[in-house]
Amino acid sequence: MKKISTASAKQSKNFSQPKLTIGLDLGDRSSWYCVLDEAGAIVLEQKLGTTPKAMRDVFGAIPRSRIALETGTHSPWVSQALSELGHEVIVAHARNVRLIGESRKKDDRIDAQKLARLARIDPQLLCPVKHRSAKAQADLTVIRARAGLVRARTALVNTARGLAKSYGERLRGLATCAI
Repeated sequence: MKKISTASAKQSKNFSQPKLTIGLDLGDRSSWYCVLDEAGAIVLEQKLGTTPKAMRDVFGAIPRSRIALETGTHSPWVSQALSELGHEVIVAHARNVRLIGESRKKDDRIDAQKLARLARIDPQLLCPVKHRSAKAQADLTVIRARAGLVRARTALVNTARGLAKSYGERLRGLATCAI
């Protein structure tokens, strides 16, 4: 009588669902993504809109995967949205990933491939960063908006003083409103 091996049955359960690795190169209006299978072969490369709806539609239909993207303007909300869909998200420090940052061939499709390959091999090669919480980001936005308004007010006051001086006049201390 032939003995049935239990090792092969357990092994097939562990690998029943393919482990996908995705590189996502974010752009302002559109983004490229590259999906690699366990062996590192490209399964899919496509372009999508950089909108919350497009991200949900595309990545909501993909099984849980490891997704790598670079830091940038859109990376905080994209990483949050992908995490909420159940994906493992790695946000690469854009300046520290020299393979992409110092590349002579700057192409969104190629950058997405490189992100996917680096995430598949070793996520630490991406110098991962953790984004601020939504509250901390909102607080920082208020601080930066105020600083921008103060700079604009200062520039306007200095312009008015400079224009008055060209006519031989001086503007005394202008009562500027406190921001």
